Amino acid sequence: QVQLVESGGGLVQAGGSLRLSCAASGNILSINVMGWYRQAPGQQRELVAALSSGGGPTYADSVKGRFTISRDGAQNTVYLYMNSLRPEDTAVYYCKEKVRLTTGTGWMDYWGKGTLVTVSS
Repeated sequence: QVQLVESGGGLVQAGGSLRLSCAASGNILSINVMGWYRQAPGQQRELVAALSSGGGPTYADSVKGRFTISRDGAQNTVYLYMNSLRPEDTAVYYCKEKVRLTTGTGWMDYWGKGTLVTVSS
């Protein structure tokens, strides 16, 4: 199986920065898509940024120009660099990856448990 562990969340003032990390471990053969989602209280979970193998990044309009997603393929880790944070960025941030296991299964989606980001005004 696969475990995704997020880290890097916390409390930051508006205008500040944070870096989130998501480390994947387990019986991983390859990772196709790595993405970050967020869910604010009372809101639906939404895509923040995603990065596909061999493709460019995708960003939600609300974070374009402020957030950057990157991947360390050797470490199976995806990062989310968040700059110019706003109170409306407050949410639990989850990573999601589309993974193929060494056991020969097809592509499957895995989620982390989330890390809380709180931006104070």
